[in-house]
This record gives sequence, C-alpha cells and structure tokens, in this order.
Amino acid sequence: MEKLVINSYDEFAAHLGEQLGTSDWLEVDQERINLFADATLDHQWIHVDVDRARRESPYQSTIAHGYLTLSLLPYLWDQIIEVNNLKMMVNYGMDKMRFGQPVITGSSVRLVTSLQSIVNLRGTCKAEIKFTIEIKDQRKPALEGVATFLYYFNN
Repeated sequence: MEKLVINSYDEFAAHLGEQLGTSDWLEVDQERINLFADATLDHQWIHVDVDRARRESPYQSTIAHGYLTLSLLPYLWDQIIEVNNLKMMVNYGMDKMRFGQPVITGSSVRLVTSLQSIVNLRGTCKAEIKFTIEIKDQRKPALEGVATFLYYFNN
C-alpha cells in the first residue's frame, strides 16, 4: 500500500473516520526479543529462555514482551503515513489498550490504523488514532488501543 501523505491539518481532517492504512508484516524473532529484554532489563524466562519455554510454557515457545509489541508502533506507523510541514510531533497518550493474545516468537505482526478523532487546538492538531496490531494467521489481535498524537504544523 502506498504511504498516506499529509501536509496540513485540513488534509488530515479529511480522513476522519477512515482507515489510514496498513503496514507491512514484520517478523518478531528471538534476536529482537533478546535485544528488547536487554534494553528494558526484563529477562523473564517466558521471553528469553527458549528451552524452558518449549518445556513449560503453554505456548511451547518464547513470546514477545507486550511492551515490545507496543514499541513497534512508531516503526509500523511510519510505513503508513508521512506528515509533512511540521515543527514537531509529540506522543500525547495511549488509551483503551488491550493485549488480546501473545506474539509467539517467529510470528509476524502488522499495524492497521484509522483516524478516530481530530481537533485543532489553537494551531495544534490533536489526532486520536485507533490502532490494531494483528498477528499473521490469527483471528485475535496482539494489541488494540487509541494513540493520541499532537502535530504542530508550520503556518
């Protein structure tokens, strides 16, 4: 899918209620999980001990950290949209987040987004983006929620 290009508040607002796009699939492999564990100091065995997980986990495999799945949002979001003419963009908040099911090591995930609401706050664009991180070949998503971004467009 081609990246959505936005150059102004009005262009962004024209997509209210619409799906903004879908990212490519991204494989979540053990190396990525181990690097995340090192970065966050979260080395719980369910994520990093392949042999123990094979024996003791109900998934017979290691799984990605939920926060690793969440942390993929910026990378996947960048595949969907390009917002130009900005002074800056700020992550403002996350709401209604639910982890639907774990991402088993070796699975692929992708992001699906829609513009839930958009408001012009004295020149600052506040956009609420409904997001779903899907797992390939699974009915239930890994993660759903609403991300709020503040876009400061140049005048």
